[in-house]
Amino acid sequence: MQDLRNYKVPAPAPVTLEGRFIVIEPFARDRHLQSLWDGLGGDAGVNALIRYFPNDDFKGVEDFGDWLEGANASGSLITHVFRNKADNALVGMASLMRPDPKNGVVEVGSVAHGPAMKRSPLSTEAHYLLARHVFEDLGYRRYEWKCHNENAPSKITAARYGFTFEGVFRQHVISKGKNRDTAWFSMIDGEWPLLKAAFEAWLDPQNFDDQGQQKQRLEDIRTALGAKAVQ
Repeated sequence: MQDLRNYKVPAPAPVTLEGRFIVIEPFARDRHLQSLWDGLGGDAGVNALIRYFPNDDFKGVEDFGDWLEGANASGSLITHVFRNKADNALVGMASLMRPDPKNGVVEVGSVAHGPAMKRSPLSTEAHYLLARHVFEDLGYRRYEWKCHNENAPSKITAARYGFTFEGVFRQHVISKGKNRDTAWFSMIDGEWPLLKAAFEAWLDPQNFDDQGQQKQRLEDIRTALGAKAVQ
């Protein structure tokens, strides 16, 4: 076992990260709220998009802003928004949550990908940038993804990115007046070099055809790299 007696890492803080497709920015209500609300689907779409969030449905953009602002002020979330570099529009968000610097653990949560992120490299690059920041800039040991166990799309997404499924916490919390079983996933620092290599190979321009469609799936790239590593 690695000697961790002198292990010390900082608490996460708001950060700006930039890739080829997307810029990640710390949420600021006065700059981002309306654009984020619109990018997540607006009055007609936000509550359906985030139906598995534990909070009650939002009555409108200001209610959404109050929730985000309050959660960030309490320290339970550090929310970041995703800006599409192609048109400068806000297209999604995610938060670094429940930081535990003593043990080098942090969760990515309150993840919401707006319609513009579907079937595009935007979401993959955003989560690559966040994971790289957690492991390389902050030096954390464990990066978590948790979701409602009924949220099949979130579980599929976590597995696609390379998070390992660790099990279901039964009767974990009460959410919207109902029981919530929570599925837990994680990445750890020892896995990150392979996960990083797979992300970067998938995001390489050569992995996309003239119509912007992927040539190889991220999961297949990761499997091939893993097989090569054990040869």
